[in-house]
Amino acid sequence: MSETPADLTARHQPKTFSDRVAFAFTRFLRFIADTFFARRYGHRAVVLETVAAVPGMVGATLQHLRSLRRMKDDDGWIHTLLEEAENERMHLMTFIEIAKPTLLERWLVLIAQGLFYNGFFVLYLVSPRTAHRVVGYFEEEAIVSYTDYLAEIDSGRTENIPAPQIAISYWKLKPDARLREVVVAVRADEAGHRDVNHRFADELNRSSEEK
Repeated sequence: MSETPADLTARHQPKTFSDRVAFAFTRFLRFIADTFFARRYGHRAVVLETVAAVPGMVGATLQHLRSLRRMKDDDGWIHTLLEEAENERMHLMTFIEIAKPTLLERWLVLIAQGLFYNGFFVLYLVSPRTAHRVVGYFEEEAIVSYTDYLAEIDSGRTENIPAPQIAISYWKLKPDARLREVVVAVRADEAGHRDVNHRFADELNRSSEEK
């Protein structure tokens, strides 16, 4: 993780048609998440982090194949995307300990992952720029969700339970860390992923303009 805290309020304003498609798609998924989960932030995190762990792995796989085909270096994209996928997977492992997903939510995880993996794979093949912009906007919404989660904890509406050991070990938290510290750490991760994916989208946009 970066030693410099990311700006949690930063937003990328849609500029191109690709940006607007990515933004509209993200807002649609946000509406579904808000409708289904409302303020059940721990359960929301379980399902959404399952989806969030997909783009990094898809992007790394296709960048790897692209590097092989072109016989050119990937400029560090593969490693970065794999780290993102692993980080999001650890978010999921953590919130499974916290929220204890129901059988219905476990089925939702299977369905959401199957649909999203295949859809995102096709999107990345067609337009990597749009795919990275989608992830950037996803992460913006994740920051909002985790900020709302913190408000629930601070207000006492959600119990500030002890952090699970998996989170303490992964983020090197204090042994007596609570849920609040976990959510703060996860939100910081999402801000980092937001910045990386918007940067990747910008780089791909510049490359297409130069051709």
